[in-house]
Amino acid sequence: MNKHDPIVGRYVYVTCQGKTYRTYYEENGEGIPMVCLHTAGSDGRMYRHQLCDPDISANFRTIVFDVPRHGKSLPPAGWHLEEDEYKLTTSFYAEFIVEFCRALELQKPVIMGQSMGGNICLELALRYENEFSALIAMEACDYSPGWWIDPLHHPEIHGGEAVATSVFGLMSPESPDEYRWETWWYYAQGGPGIFKGDLYYYSVDSDYRDKVHKISGKLPIYFLTGEYDFACTPEMTMRTAEKVKNSECIIFGGGHFPTSEDPDKFKEVITPVLKKILQNDPERRGGATQNWSPGQGSAGGGLTRPSDDTPQRRVIDL
Repeated sequence: MNKHDPIVGRYVYVTCQGKTYRTYYEENGEGIPMVCLHTAGSDGRMYRHQLCDPDISANFRTIVFDVPRHGKSLPPAGWHLEEDEYKLTTSFYAEFIVEFCRALELQKPVIMGQSMGGNICLELALRYENEFSALIAMEACDYSPGWWIDPLHHPEIHGGEAVATSVFGLMSPESPDEYRWETWWYYAQGGPGIFKGDLYYYSVDSDYRDKVHKISGKLPIYFLTGEYDFACTPEMTMRTAEKVKNSECIIFGGGHFPTSEDPDKFKEVITPVLKKILQNDPERRGGATQNWSPGQGSAGGGLTRPSDDTPQRRVIDL
């Protein structure tokens, strides 16, 4: 008998800043809508394990889209006539996420993003807090300098291999080889100049050092960072979380691409977070019989500092 993943893929037309984008997305599950944001230069395949997870799909409608110019989402018509090189900007990225959620008529979805998808959670908290119910910012911080560099798009350098190899060291040496090389493969397939253009947002246009203290705390924000990540170090994430009201910071034994490089480890880390979101929004959980038992996927240890005025930090080493 043939076996199929439960994932369903479709296209939706999203209009943002005067242009319409034929946007590819995949989804599975029922319950609270959770929109997942991939890393710079990659695509939604990074979440394939979470899309197929029966515990998650029993409680969340998990949705993963390819940002325009990534994966199966094509650039807008006439892209080859553009005079300037591609640069992802804060305004476009944040607005596109909001317009995508509106196109699917999602009601207060959870946003879960990693790397550039984690950093944009800070912008969403600042500008669109009424649109969402919770934010999960993985490998995220208020400033990530030094990654917008010319060798990532150079006529004498094989872009795909250079990009994929440049990020390989960001993964944990403890992550399974199978998944580390799968992540490398995703990165080797990006369009020309796309990784560098994304890093314009990541390293240049997303400086929140003087802004994060303005986040109201209305939305719960969960920061998760792997201890082997040197693009966004645990110290950088903890520094950011200290400034953000109603936040929690979890440091775990992983790398920069937790959803794809070690999905089993990631499930241990994300399960307590998703349980908290379900507890805060029980009416919207899925109707399937699958349910997490109280002890499943829990993580022990750590430091807790609850306060009305300062963010809650829970540092977990898994």
